[in-house]
Amino acid sequence: MTRIAIIDDWGGMVSALPVWKRLEGLARIDAFRDTLADEPALAERLAPYEIVVPTRERTFFRAGLLARLPALRMIAIGGRWTGQVDLAAAAARGVVVTDTEGSGVNAFEHTVALMMALVRRVPQEDRALREGRWQTAPIGVDMYGKTLGIIGLGRIGGKMAAFGRLVGMRVLATGLTLTDERAAAAGATRVDLDTLLRESDLVSVHYRLSDKTRGLITARHLALMKPGAFLVNTARGPIVDEAALVDALRARRIAGAALDVFDVEPLPKNHPLLSLDNVVLTPHLGFVTAEGYAIFFGQATDSIVAYLDGKTPPRVVAARG
Repeated sequence: MTRIAIIDDWGGMVSALPVWKRLEGLARIDAFRDTLADEPALAERLAPYEIVVPTRERTFFRAGLLARLPALRMIAIGGRWTGQVDLAAAAARGVVVTDTEGSGVNAFEHTVALMMALVRRVPQEDRALREGRWQTAPIGVDMYGKTLGIIGLGRIGGKMAAFGRLVGMRVLATGLTLTDERAAAAGATRVDLDTLLRESDLVSVHYRLSDKTRGLITARHLALMKPGAFLVNTARGPIVDEAALVDALRARRIAGAALDVFDVEPLPKNHPLLSLDNVVLTPHLGFVTAEGYAIFFGQATDSIVAYLDGKTPPRVVAARG
């Protein structure tokens, strides 16, 4: 019987989904709630499995790891492929890689939730109220009349532009391939990154992580921001220089940040971000909703069933070369 591994299922939420019942009698499924950073240990764990279902990009399948997995025939990613698999190496080894539809709606909603919690100090006031205090300083600020800067005007960034207009904000946008026409169609004004950071009261990051965006926002860029400005990142942690961001927050050079993504996940227990009172933190929840998981792993199951039936799975991003 085919063996399937669900990996990086930290909360056990993926393996608990009812979609896996479709594979009863077709495959044996094992789930792992931890993430192994040591490649030899990971290879030893995954060696018996023909199919692996990663929970987003918590584990990267590079050429070296793939070479250690001779039984592997399929990687069924939940969500859109974002670079966690070496596609050329997978194809060379005859490993089929599939993805699913993305998480634009739930990621957008989570970004809005973080942004509103940040400017209105919702977590801080919740904690204060539980401690017996009432209305602590500093007070929150309105978004109306402010400037929203969107870094990456794609599917999610476009929704953020509409949200900004809804609450009466001026919307600026920048992007690697963004044109004036596309920005205007979204109700935004295209500017360069430096201008966006100088003029925005709220900056929201929506790039994909790539060689072009890794480390894009540096200490120099953060120094351009207004002292009263806020940064929101629900894209990927390494897009922003995390150490520089911590320095800026600690020195109050910017007003605050809301972060759902980090350089290292899960966030280490001694991380300096955890000691700051001007940040709102969530554990990479942008894509974690009941509806999002139903799409991700329902469609991943569709691909697995097709593969086991000897058919070409839907949404193949790398196949036998």
